[in-house]
Amino acid sequence: MNLIELTDFSAPELDVYARLTEAQLLNRHNLKEGLFIAESPKVIDRALDAGCVPVSILVETAHLRGESQAVIDRCGDIPVYTARFDVLTQLTGYQLTRGMLCAMRRPALPTVEEICRTARRIAVLEDVMNPTNLGAIFRSAAALGMDAVLLTPACSNPLYRRSCRVSMGTVFQVPWTYLDENWIETLKGMGYKTCAMALKDDSYSVDDPALREVEKLAIVLGTEGDGLAAKTIANCDYTVKIPMYHGVDSLNVAAASAVAFWELRPR
Repeated sequence: MNLIELTDFSAPELDVYARLTEAQLLNRHNLKEGLFIAESPKVIDRALDAGCVPVSILVETAHLRGESQAVIDRCGDIPVYTARFDVLTQLTGYQLTRGMLCAMRRPALPTVEEICRTARRIAVLEDVMNPTNLGAIFRSAAALGMDAVLLTPACSNPLYRRSCRVSMGTVFQVPWTYLDENWIETLKGMGYKTCAMALKDDSYSVDDPALREVEKLAIVLGTEGDGLAAKTIANCDYTVKIPMYHGVDSLNVAAASAVAFWELRPR
């Protein structure tokens, strides 16, 4: 283990954990050099399983053994920075989940065509900007039968630290990539029926048996607050509604995704 005890918080190699923003880590001008932070041994493990390349580790001294040890052993001879709980909290500004972070290279994204080649059920996220919601949607997608997640360019990035953590690492298990502006036409050209999740009266109910029989279905969910754009709803093949009770007007997009994925999963 290439263990390095932290003594100098200003060391530039710690910028990735303490001083760089998510946008700086992403490095849009040179995506091949982009990084992301995986938090907790489980998330790091799943990132390694997906082929992500580790750069360095930051771990609380008390967590050097046990669950973290196996992860460290998988990462080879990369720097493993360590310090006590109170020191790391001061450095990072938050309490680490299970005492461990790992800086990793961003993997190259597949194309939409590669992802959709064998997928029967895909989730399409239009402008979902909250990293917590995004992570929760990925976790539901993995658990409830979605083959892939496709995102419009305005969506939050699934590899943001909070998204990775909330997803429990499922962002590394469910294939995903970004769409272009003509994504509805692209998906229809691949044989998908598109269903817009929206609270409109002239809609299919989410439990309609006819929807379950569709061979290739894209389930389209919209941004927090405003939901899907009117143009998107108009261009989709179906508008699908989750019935509401007790005067509740809508569900959070992450909660709605779980209901939709379960009801519309392939049979």
